[in-house]
Amino acid sequence: IDPLSQAPKGYAENQRNQPNGFIGDPDVMDTWATSSLTPQLMSHWGINETRHNALFPMDIRPQSHEIIRTWAFYTIVKAWLHNKQIPWKHVTISGWILDPDRKKMSKSKGNVVMPTKLLTEYSSDAIRYWAAKARLGADTALDEGVFAVGKKLSTKLFNASKFVMIQLAEYPKLTLTDITQPIDLAFVCRVKQVITQSTQSFDRFDYASALDRIESQFWQFCDHYIELVKGRAYRETDTIKKNSALATLDWTLKTYLRLFAPFMPYITEEIWSWRYGGQSIHNTAWPSENELAGLALTTDHLFEQAITLLTEIRSVKSQANTSMKHPVDSVVIHSPKETWKDYDAIRDDIIRAGSIKSVTFKPSTTLNIEVHLGIETAASKS
Repeated sequence: IDPLSQAPKGYAENQRNQPNGFIGDPDVMDTWATSSLTPQLMSHWGINETRHNALFPMDIRPQSHEIIRTWAFYTIVKAWLHNKQIPWKHVTISGWILDPDRKKMSKSKGNVVMPTKLLTEYSSDAIRYWAAKARLGADTALDEGVFAVGKKLSTKLFNASKFVMIQLAEYPKLTLTDITQPIDLAFVCRVKQVITQSTQSFDRFDYASALDRIESQFWQFCDHYIELVKGRAYRETDTIKKNSALATLDWTLKTYLRLFAPFMPYITEEIWSWRYGGQSIHNTAWPSENELAGLALTTDHLFEQAITLLTEIRSVKSQANTSMKHPVDSVVIHSPKETWKDYDAIRDDIIRAGSIKSVTFKPSTTLNIEVHLGIETAASKS
């Protein structure tokens, strides 16, 4: 009821402002009186002290920037007055969601968008992907283009995983000790860097930077590493070399699924169940450098060299308006002699990936790559 205009239960209107009657308090109550006790309400302070002591102070308070002086400040003051404690260890401050006119979206302004259509068109993972792109402290526009990118990434994750799983179907017990080839060790080193950098970003609550790093390196996995080793995974007769490629694909996919899990929980859970099931991916450990203990990793420069070669070969084929399977008669690498050993270590994978007949070297102080296309035949087209 509103006691300024209604009589409360057990009283009649003629008792207003009378002795033993009632009066409506004309003062305004602070609306933060109970919301400023949110941590204590959640921890069951005064009701279940065991639970309260286990949960309070809490780890993190997420909130927006316009209520720092109210919700955040009041909650801190109340906790200090009652408990002599700060209620959380961290506060993360988000921005607003803006409409296409760069105005704050809110119910009062009538410019909010119901998510049902977006979820149906782009998927829950794509919407979560967009949300994870929003950096702390910065306002974020509602951009369907980002939803589309998230949907594309989800599809690529599905297709790349399906390809890798096909290669691994007959190899259930691959281990990291199977990874022995230089390009594989170089790529694992690259993924290790992704683990380190994304973990550090999460430790700073900078989840958007973690996603950027994971996503960009995942595309390198798809566009370069898979292309480099698919021939070795398919047709290699040397068991050691073949198992090295397969074990790298296996561990790398398992790692990327865990890295993406916080951002795209549904597609990663589905893919995880294909090979690594038994428990939910969301109950498994976050990737760690410790998984690679004992593995003789090289630096990732071999992988960078492979990318440089593949990119140049693809560029020449694209300029010639030919397919990526078009044969290459020869590749001549002009570079300092001290680099030849490294290029030679990845020669076989480059030859397979680029459909190259021969790779030769010529001394030079700077890197220059000559690509000489061959004549495409019916066999090469197939």
